[in-house]
Amino acid sequence: MLELIAAGVVGVASHLKSKDWVRRRLRYTNIVEKPGLGLFVGAATAVVAAPVIAALPIVGMGTGVVVGIGLGAGVGTGVSRGASQARSGWHPDDE
Repeated sequence: MLELIAAGVVGVASHLKSKDWVRRRLRYTNIVEKPGLGLFVGAATAVVAAPVIAALPIVGMGTGVVVGIGLGAGVGTGVSRGASQARSGWHPDDE
């Protein structure tokens, strides 16, 4: 149960941070025009993060995989949403 709560918290936090970073930093680049950017970045994050988290001494293999997938899902959706906002002309002063 705790690993699901941790995965949810990590997923939401990574979504918010990655969305903000992409729409602020990548809005003038061509990378935001790629349709599969969020899926690729999210999958790569999950593949890299799951074994790293599972290798921590207190965290088990199952928890590492669940939190890694939550992190990847959060980053992927954040990148996708941030790229969408960057394409639509979002500006930092709009908030």
